[in-house]
This record gives sequence, structure tokens and C-alpha cells, in this order.
Amino acid sequence: MAQLIVELIGTFVLVFTVGASVLGGAGALAPLAIGSALMVMVYAGGHISGGHYNPAVSLAVMVRRGMTVRSMVEYWVAQVVGALLAAGAVLLVVGGAAPTPLAPDALKGLVAEFVFTFALCYVVLNVATADETTGNSFYGLAIGFTVTAGAVAVGGISDAAFNPAVAIGIIVLGMVTPGSIWIYLVANLLAAVAAAGIFLLAHPRALAGPVAGEPDVEP
Repeated sequence: MAQLIVELIGTFVLVFTVGASVLGGAGALAPLAIGSALMVMVYAGGHISGGHYNPAVSLAVMVRRGMTVRSMVEYWVAQVVGALLAAGAVLLVVGGAAPTPLAPDALKGLVAEFVFTFALCYVVLNVATADETTGNSFYGLAIGFTVTAGAVAVGGISDAAFNPAVAIGIIVLGMVTPGSIWIYLVANLLAAVAAAGIFLLAHPRALAGPVAGEPDVEP
């Protein structure tokens, strides 16, 4: 339960920052605010839940054998609830006037979301789950700045979600057209699986042990 509460809170803060900074007119500072919010939430909750705050990251961790399927689904529920609560809070605080919703070009949106979701999941797996980097203090910075870089690079193309929970939040806020949800789901989840696959190629020992939380499961 503590892990799920941490995931809900972290996702809430992330999505609230996305909505409030964009709809509130932060302009060029929005990517920095969003990346910083993710960074501090990762530092705050990483030692409790892993600091995913993103269904794609949880999928990547599950494929990497860092959590069970059941735990992943529980994380997904907490993350989506956090995103929906954050969207409601943004509408209350900033107001209901949303800009003209973005309707991403399908191909460009898929590529943009895939590239930076892959980068995000790849970075998370390597800095926060690899044995070789255990105990490091840079993982939060690395994860937060990956999102900042992506938001600056492709924010105008896809609104830079890199996260199905964020995608749901920005659709509720009217920042993206509802019909575009499939772009985020397909690109984000495929990128998570791809990143986990590359991680396992580079760290084959990760396949040798039991799944985290399921010591009786055979590899």
C-alpha cells in the first residue's frame, strides 16, 4: 500500500506540474519545471516504490523482471488515478479554459513518443535497477533531465507525454484530442518493451534470478 500511495502522489505531482505549467503560461520554462518535478519525486519516492510514476516505466521494469505482473497492474491503477486527480486539480486551480487541443500527426507523434519513452525507460533501467549502479546518487537527475530534453525536443510535435498516465491527464485537460490516445499508448508501451529488451541484452544476469517479489518463480 505504501508503494501505491507513493506512486499516486508522484504521478499526481508530475501531471499537475505538466498541466499547470503549460496551461498557466510557463512557456519555455515548462520543460524545466516538468523535468524538475519528476526528478524530485523520484528522489522522494524511489527508495519506496522505485519512483516509476509512469505505466511505461512499470512495464519496462516488469519485462526486466523487476516486478510481478500483478504489481505492475496495481502500479498502473495508482498512476492513472493520480493523473486523473491531478487533471481535476489543474482545472480547479488554473481554470477550465484549455488551448486548442493538439492533434498530433500519427507518424510523427508515434516516432517522437517512441524515441523519448525508449530513452526514459532505458535510462531508468540502467541508473535505477542495474546492479552496477546500485547506491548511486545521480539517478533522479538523469531521469528528470531525460524528460526535460524530450519536452524541449518534441513538445511541439506530441506534447511530450512519454507516459500513458500523462497522456490521459493532458487529454482530460483538453491539451490533446481524445482520438489521439492510441498514439501515446502504442508508442509508449512498445518503447518500454524495447528498452527492457535492450537492457536484458546488455545485462543478461538479470534473467538469471527470480522476479522481484516472487522468489518462487523460476527464471
